Amino acid sequence: MKFLREHEEKIGSPIKDKFFNAMIFPPNHGGMYIPGGGGIVVCTNIEQYQYSVTQMIFHDLIHAFDDCRAENLNWTNCVHHACSEIRANHLSGDCRFKWELLRGILKMRGLEPECIKRRVLKSLSANPFCKFRC
Repeated sequence: MKFLREHEEKIGSPIKDKFFNAMIFPPNHGGMYIPGGGGIVVCTNIEQYQYSVTQMIFHDLIHAFDDCRAENLNWTNCVHHACSEIRANHLSGDCRFKWELLRGILKMRGLEPECIKRRVLKSLSANPFCKFRC
């Protein structure tokens, strides 16, 4: 996280004090990144462990970094959104065996690619500009 924050500052998008917020969300949401400098919002109405909140913030900091560094990143473009999701899921470690085990997925072979695909499709299905059938 420190690395991402330092590099966001270097490219001219420092993370400000009010970048992190808390909000009530529907079930099955831990939080989200709001593009265009809106920041990261953490869900407050569900019980979450510190390590899962930290993981979610790390994932969303990657989205924030992508938003800063990519000149033409358009979150309404499903391909752009998918690319950022692939990066965030891979680089944050969201698809490590430990996290999949905690999600109840007991698979060894091909774990990361399948996890990334599943999580990207889940995220894209929440984007109103990316309606498709899986």
